[in-house]
Amino acid sequence: MISDVLYRVYERRLAAGLRGQPLPAHVGVILDGNRRFARAKSLPSIAEGHRRGASKIDELLEWCADLGIRHVTLWLLSTENLQRDTAELEDLVQIIASTVDHLAAHPHHRARGLRVTGVGALDVLPDRLRRALKDAEESTRSATGVHVQVAVGYGGRQEITDALRDLLEERAAAGDSLADVIADLSPEAIASHLYTRDTPDPDLIIRTSGEIRLSGFMLWQSAHSEFYFCDAYWPAFRKTDFLRALRDFAQRQRRFGR
Repeated sequence: MISDVLYRVYERRLAAGLRGQPLPAHVGVILDGNRRFARAKSLPSIAEGHRRGASKIDELLEWCADLGIRHVTLWLLSTENLQRDTAELEDLVQIIASTVDHLAAHPHHRARGLRVTGVGALDVLPDRLRRALKDAEESTRSATGVHVQVAVGYGGRQEITDALRDLLEERAAAGDSLADVIADLSPEAIASHLYTRDTPDPDLIIRTSGEIRLSGFMLWQSAHSEFYFCDAYWPAFRKTDFLRALRDFAQRQRRFGR
């Protein structure tokens, strides 16, 4: 179709415009709009919308690998999502667990060295999902390709609370007094206890579905991130949408608070 040809031409033009431009080393994505996509497309169930969204992840990671983007964080399930209707939550947990299994075991991802880790309050997750994340992390630990962090049972406020709790417990176990902890407290000390402590902060955060808010995603880490909000529902997110986000990022002057 003519529209397909024009789309490919436009995609190539966008990609060509990024050559030599600064690209993010770490992209965080809030994968929003699966339920609304299912309703808009009159899909047989909300779960089918989540499945369509899960299948889009492969494409995103392929685009990132091709462009040399080394870190990707995907927000798939918030702490608030754990309070959803039981039937929908069961479907969602199964879909996410299967997606994690796929990312860790698919021959194409293994060939490209995809590394998978889970971030969030993993101890509160259903057993099936917690096991999938643990197995994926162990089986891809030595991989050196794109590092994808799967954020599940994740909330930014909870992350900071857990980081402070871990810091206090560590210092108490070392016999330090509260006065010592207060004297030594610093942003670096707190950051070393975050879920994402082994990953650089995101340079760019993308949210799909037209919502213009972070909803608690990477509250600490996003202090100097650039944000891009896209109208497309996540299952309908195209490579051109991603390239537009990168073009927008490349055109911004980053000051890092200075």
